Amino acid sequence: MNEVIFKQRTKDLALNIIKLIGKFPRGRVAYVIGRQLLRSATSIGANYRAACRAKSIADIIANADIIAKLSIVEEEADESIYWMELLIESGIIDKNLLQTVMAKTDEITAMTVAPIKTLRKRKEREC
Repeated sequence: MNEVIFKQRTKDLALNIIKLIGKFPRGRVAYVIGRQLLRSATSIGANYRAACRAKSIADIIANADIIAKLSIVEEEADESIYWMELLIESGIIDKNLLQTVMAKTDEITAMTVAPIKTLRKRKEREC
């Protein structure tokens, strides 16, 4: 996927989460889980942008930092799904409210795994 498009998708996800959290019911548990979700979901785009700072394919292959940043993107996306599952399974938020955002987060997770695998294979061939 195009870097610009993926950056926009991760930003859109963060914005969707920000708006969604505003609809959460008042209460300590919803607040705490909402805060965790906000942190992990907004971190996805921030870490992807950091990963994109590599200047060339040679930099990407030689630099383990890009793999580490993309791994963080994957972890944060997975963590976001976890918090959303907790919100649904605890009955705090209706599944229908989170379904679309969860699907988008799943897609971002899947789209992050593929380049990580590719970069690791390239790096192994270079060594």
